[in-house]
Amino acid sequence: MIEKVFTVKGVPKPQASYSTYTRFGDFLFIAGQVPVETETGRIPSSFADQLRLVLDHIRNILESAGSSMDKVLKMTVFLKDRAYRTEYDDIFRTYFKKGFPARSTVVASLMKEEFLVEIEAIASVTP
Repeated sequence: MIEKVFTVKGVPKPQASYSTYTRFGDFLFIAGQVPVETETGRIPSSFADQLRLVLDHIRNILESAGSSMDKVLKMTVFLKDRAYRTEYDDIFRTYFKKGFPARSTVVASLMKEEFLVEIEAIASVTP
């Protein structure tokens, strides 16, 4: 079974031609999440606030699909600048209480100049 979900409560709607996540069997493939506040469309100015917002979006998506942060298998993190690496790792640790997912980190130009981070994820929805 393949299920493609465009909108999730508490997560900004995609502004292009992609789904927020795709479920294939017991796996969720979460599209890159960016630091846009759902209600206001505002982009926080600090890296820490942007990262927490993106991780909160991912948590909302996971919970809406019956999963959790503990079931994330792999994440790809796109950072605007490698200078954020230590702060990113410190904040990242607070979101994963039962071990860390596999992770790749890439320094890249992001879709909007104000974006400092974007994260995509693969997770399980098994009990």
